[in-house]
Amino acid sequence: MMAAPVDETLKSDSRSDQELIAAINDGDSSAFELLYYRHRDWVVSLAYRFTGDRELAFDVLQETFLYFVRKFPGFRLTAQLRTFLYPAVRNLSIAARRKAERFQSDENEAGAIEEMAAAEPLASPDESLAAALEVLSDDHREVLLLRFVDGLSLAEIAEALSIPLGTVKSRLHNALASLRDDPRTRTFFE
Repeated sequence: MMAAPVDETLKSDSRSDQELIAAINDGDSSAFELLYYRHRDWVVSLAYRFTGDRELAFDVLQETFLYFVRKFPGFRLTAQLRTFLYPAVRNLSIAARRKAERFQSDENEAGAIEEMAAAEPLASPDESLAAALEVLSDDHREVLLLRFVDGLSLAEIAEALSIPLGTVKSRLHNALASLRDDPRTRTFFE
């Protein structure tokens, strides 16, 4: 599925997210479109990390922006837009994944388990890193990815997850320590 082309006027709009939200509150629907195009790839990427399914990720994209549009008029952004959207994407992704899992048969699960058991050992560095990330707890992996993949600051992560800053620091420290000690990822720390 290819992304829809972005109108050149949207690409050249340099207004901040705050300014676009003010424009949406004033009735400018093109400002919402720009916010959508500006953040859609991040939402799909994040949703895919939670769901592991491309189609579900696109469903979450739609649900996330439906949730967001319902906030208008009168919405006030008090943080970065990604910080605001993160909990919605996360919760919608988890719900979508659970719903999809309820509809999968036991045969599919048995086939997937057999395929995993018969698979060859991981070889490439990217696969080793992915495998090492899978062993981290969900909490540690989530903080690590928000920091280094999504580029959120520690304070933004704390706000997005509704946890204390100290907890974010602790989870990040423990995640990095686990990866540093893992033989598959030790070379990333040298």
